[in-house]
Amino acid sequence: MPAAPLSLFASVAATEPCPCGRQDARGRLRPHGQCCGPWLAPDGAPAPDAEALMRSRYSAFVLGRADYLQATWHASTRPADLVLDPAVRWLGLQVRGHWVTGADTAEVEFVARSRQGGRGVRLHERSRFVREAGRWWYVDGDFRDGSAA
Repeated sequence: MPAAPLSLFASVAATEPCPCGRQDARGRLRPHGQCCGPWLAPDGAPAPDAEALMRSRYSAFVLGRADYLQATWHASTRPADLVLDPAVRWLGLQVRGHWVTGADTAEVEFVARSRQGGRGVRLHERSRFVREAGRWWYVDGDFRDGSAA
């Protein structure tokens, strides 16, 4: 079951379902404090793998955390500035796959759904990640099925 839609700049308590929608072994939504919360914390540890980083970045979009998005974007492709639209309502995330492509590289394919200006938007991307000095970074991605950002 997907998490309830959230607007940007919302807050999520550690005991509430994580915005990324990850489920536990019993199919229940994982609490934010046991999912993306530790990576998003001000002094949080780095995400342990590319999928965890991608999920935490989705949660950062939901929560309006442009600072986290910038801090986890690889310097070679990071935009100078990132402004998030507070009117976007995030409806859910589906991870389609996670592939280790090398000793320090991985890819994650996902679909993120949102509502913008009264219309539904579906972002389908296969993202590339790299690990440097023990930390995973988002590099870039390719849009699928005609999706665009």
